[in-house]
Amino acid sequence: MSRVYNFSAGPAMLPEAVLQRAEKEFIDWNNSGMNVMEMSHRGKEFMSIAAQAEADLRHVMNIPDNYKVLFLQGGASAQFTAIPMNLLRGKTTADYFNTGQWSKKAIAEAKRYCDVNIVASSEADNFSTVPDKSTWNLNPDAAYVHYTANETIGGVEFDHIPDTDDVPLVVDLSSTILSRPIDVSRFALIYAGAQKNIGPAGLTLVIVRDDMIGETLPGTPITFDYKVQADNDSMYNTPPTYALYMAGLGFQWLKELGGLAAMGEINQRKAEKLYAAIDNSGFYQNPVTKQYRSWMNIPFTLNNAELDADFLAAAKAAGLVTLKGHRSVGGMRASIYNAMPEEGVDALISFMQEFAQQHS
Repeated sequence: MSRVYNFSAGPAMLPEAVLQRAEKEFIDWNNSGMNVMEMSHRGKEFMSIAAQAEADLRHVMNIPDNYKVLFLQGGASAQFTAIPMNLLRGKTTADYFNTGQWSKKAIAEAKRYCDVNIVASSEADNFSTVPDKSTWNLNPDAAYVHYTANETIGGVEFDHIPDTDDVPLVVDLSSTILSRPIDVSRFALIYAGAQKNIGPAGLTLVIVRDDMIGETLPGTPITFDYKVQADNDSMYNTPPTYALYMAGLGFQWLKELGGLAAMGEINQRKAEKLYAAIDNSGFYQNPVTKQYRSWMNIPFTLNNAELDADFLAAAKAAGLVTLKGHRSVGGMRASIYNAMPEEGVDALISFMQEFAQQHS
């Protein structure tokens, strides 16, 4: 069977060039006689893989020297806990934006450790927008401000980095990391699960400024302590070695592509053409305020929801899979991360147009 275009929100498709290289190196990595999964994480072979991955990530994201790069486990959800444990630093309150399901989960976890001030919420608008800045209620005494840059389920994305003055800014960048250039220096901490735009599930990336580590809440598990992980090069315990290796191949792929500027141009083009197809169809709709539409996750509905099952079945037969929307939203969702080639978006648009013609 030939490969399909996989529009899953995560775990998501990986670049074919990355998969091909991993296949080539699967039995014997670099004449070591071992698969990467078989290597000691403290052996020279894997240490070189980890060091190269970090160097390449620092290059493509232009990460300043005063930031630590941590390769951890537990997904972004574990960071919902680790962030207040590491960043409260003697304070008792933190600011959170509420713009979708992942924001809500981060807020619920933070409330276990501190008072949470909701800066602004779009829940009353069914999470279809980003709250207007005039409604924001930032607390200048907060330990940090947290926001989810892109809500994977709702397809809502901030079109700017919030200005929080001197309060440290924290961002869940899981579904938009590496999709375009970003100014890392604007943030105290960036975190992301790998399974959308970095590599396989099992790896979690944390980029944290040096001055934000070293003062944890009493009782913080040692593996959640950013300073411990930084002092041990993310190897206090065994890291997810193969997932880290695959992420490293993805970073190299991005470098060869031309970096995040080139990737950003491709991603913007993909998103714009798919939104245009939806808006101009008269058959499909997208519920998100245009200014805050995600580049990565594009939900849409059909005029007649009774056709949803037929749409999904026909799409699958055409090699377009995992288009069903999240159960909390319904409809369809096309996730078009870095690894989704432009040809895949073109194929989806062509299919949508044909389906609309047949059922109008």
